[in-house]
Amino acid sequence: MSSHTQSTHAETTTRNANDIKISVRTLEFAVYLAAVLATIITSAVVGDNASENGVDVFNAHDAMQYIVWLTVGLMIARGLAKAGNRSHTHS
Repeated sequence: MSSHTQSTHAETTTRNANDIKISVRTLEFAVYLAAVLATIITSAVVGDNASENGVDVFNAHDAMQYIVWLTVGLMIARGLAKAGNRSHTHS
């Protein structure tokens, strides 16, 4: 009876090798969001006082450039994750 319960549990927890998490449920997406928020906050805070002689050293253009790079990096990471999970069986 105990072995039957264990085998049933093992069958229900087995994942298909082709299963990929939804992108918004991954750690890399959480890190991406944190990096984008940090970039936006840094852009808003840095360069707004007299210590830089009134020059905005990290302006909106620079922030958007970093956000685009982060987005491209996320898309590449997701593409690699999907490509790595393809079934390699030959018919």
